Amino acid sequence: MALKVLTVDDSKTIRMIVKKAFRPYDCQIFEGENGVEGLALASKEHPDIIILDITMPVMNGAEMLGKMKSEPDLKDIPVIMLTAEAGKDNVMKIVQLGVKDYMVKPFKGEQLIERVTKIMPLNEKKNAEDPKEDGGKKYFSLDGDIQCLTVPAKVLRPTIVEVENLLKDKLKEMQSAGMKKMILDLSKVAEINVSLIKLLITILDSCQVAGVQVRVVASADTGKELKEFQETGNIPIHFSADEAKAAF
Repeated sequence: MALKVLTVDDSKTIRMIVKKAFRPYDCQIFEGENGVEGLALASKEHPDIIILDITMPVMNGAEMLGKMKSEPDLKDIPVIMLTAEAGKDNVMKIVQLGVKDYMVKPFKGEQLIERVTKIMPLNEKKNAEDPKEDGGKKYFSLDGDIQCLTVPAKVLRPTIVEVENLLKDKLKEMQSAGMKKMILDLSKVAEINVSLIKLLITILDSCQVAGVQVRVVASADTGKELKEFQETGNIPIHFSADEAKAAF
C-alpha cells in the first residue's frame, strides 16, 4: 500500500520540492496551502506523515498541529515541521509542539527524505523487474570472469539497503564460482552525497571480507570529488573499464 504524505505549505515551490523528493517512492502526495486545508485533508485521508510549514495564512502550522493533537484519530500522525527561522528560541518552540522532527528552509529534497526514513521506511517504486527476481540485473552484470556493479545516478538511503542485500548473495555466488574480481562502476553517478559515500564503503568492506578485489571506475569529476572525502580519498580511481581490468 502506498504511503500517504501530506504537505501543507503556502509556498507552491516548497510543495513542489516535497513532491519531487518523494517521486522515486511508492507514495501518494496530498497538498494543502494552509492549516485549514491541511486539517481537512488530514481528517479525510489520514496520512502516514505530514510535512507542515509553521508560517501560513488563515491557520498556521502550530494552530493546525494543536487541533490535530486534540483529535484521537490524528494526534499520533508524525509531523516534520518546516520553519524559515533557525534561532534557538524558535527551534525550542517547535520541539515543544510535539513534532517528530523539524527542518529549516531552504532545504534539499534529499535532506527531507533522510529525515523521513528515520521515522518510517520508504519503498522505492518497483520497476518492471524486481532486482531480486532477475538476479540483480539492475545493478550487476558479468564481463568474463569479472563481476561488475553499476551504481545509479543518484544514491539514496533505500538504495544502500537494496544493494547491500543483493551484494551478500552476489558475493556468495562469486565465492562458489571462484570469482575474485569486481569492477565498481560509478560512471553514471551524477551527484556525490553522504549516501553514496556510505554505499561505497559498505561495498569495499564487504568485498574485502569476501576476498574479492575491487577496482573503481568513475569520471574525472566524480573521482576528483571522491578525493575530497576522508573516507574515499585514498581509493584509486580508474577512468574506464579497460583501465580497471588492466589494474587487476
